[in-house]
Amino acid sequence: MKDFLKNVKWKHYINYIAVAAFALIFGIIGLAGGLKGSTEYMLEKFAIAIILAVSLNVVVGFLGELSLGHAGFMCVGAYIGGKVASLLDKGADNIGVLLLAVMIGGSVAAVFGFIIGLPALRLRGDYLAIVTLAFGEIVRTIFMNTSSESFGGTLGLRTPRYDSSYLFIFGFILVLICLAVTQNMMRSKHGRAITAIRDNEIAARATGVNVTKYKLIAFTVSAFFAGVAGVLYSHSNYTVQSSVFDYNYSIEILVMVVLGGMGSINGSIIAATLITFLNLQLSTVLTGDLAVLKNLIYAVILVLIVIYNNAPALKHFRERYNLRALLDKIIKRKKDPSDQKDDEGAWDRVPTKIEMNELLSTDIIVTESVQDPDKGGKS
Repeated sequence: MKDFLKNVKWKHYINYIAVAAFALIFGIIGLAGGLKGSTEYMLEKFAIAIILAVSLNVVVGFLGELSLGHAGFMCVGAYIGGKVASLLDKGADNIGVLLLAVMIGGSVAAVFGFIIGLPALRLRGDYLAIVTLAFGEIVRTIFMNTSSESFGGTLGLRTPRYDSSYLFIFGFILVLICLAVTQNMMRSKHGRAITAIRDNEIAARATGVNVTKYKLIAFTVSAFFAGVAGVLYSHSNYTVQSSVFDYNYSIEILVMVVLGGMGSINGSIIAATLITFLNLQLSTVLTGDLAVLKNLIYAVILVLIVIYNNAPALKHFRERYNLRALLDKIIKRKKDPSDQKDDEGAWDRVPTKIEMNELLSTDIIVTESVQDPDKGGKS
């Protein structure tokens, strides 16, 4: 047993442990009646934001494609899942209805993700961003112009509000499922194929990677969990309105991915939690005439965070006072001989007059042959 625990790579499971511990602690407090309704609502938003950020990271961070239609997939899941729940409503805490709504809403969103993945086979960069952005606006407009009997039209679809004491617990269970699917996929041969496409699609195709297959897998998985997040959203509100899922919301999800780090799942979790917390707190504090300052203060905070994460002048400060360094001081773990740090005297750290990536060459001068009197020949 000790050998098993010693050989486990705990760094691969630290996010599972953190999310599970977070949900367990607040779940116990919530079931004991120690949480306010506003806190439970904030925890629900945390779960939704984490699922959205992690799922979008599959396409943007790992596949390397720019998608601005993630809110559109969430809109599909919210409306479809909310409609299923309203038709089968048997109480505010019926877990069977909620599970069925999650599966149907996520599956329908995955179908749309597959459809959007088809043009992604030929489009890249700005062109793909335009297509996904158009998809989000088209979906939102379609639901907005439906009849009141079907999906509520402009007034929105009325959905059953799930019991707030349990919904955030269920939300974090879905977060764990999302983490398990995405992390195991990205650490498998399929994930390596997806990242190979991101690094160099031509080289990946030349080495036998089925680019069509893996692009569709990435878009489908990402859309499925966006739809799941949409179903959670529909059960955390009494009404689903299409105006919520505009392109600004897609950009906000993209900011979570970029701020947390492209291809970093742990970073997406932290950034999604931080941005959601900032939004909710600013909405609570800035009321009345001060509400117009919310977006300004929010933008300034994001700019400061981006500068801190990327400014070269702060590199030494970040390396010295980051979370890992703090944990090393608290735990005081022994150094692993296999964990070799970069040499302080490496060429990329020591300033030189010649760039090491330059080609150093020696000029060869060809001279005329002269007569060697000793050997009687030419030299």
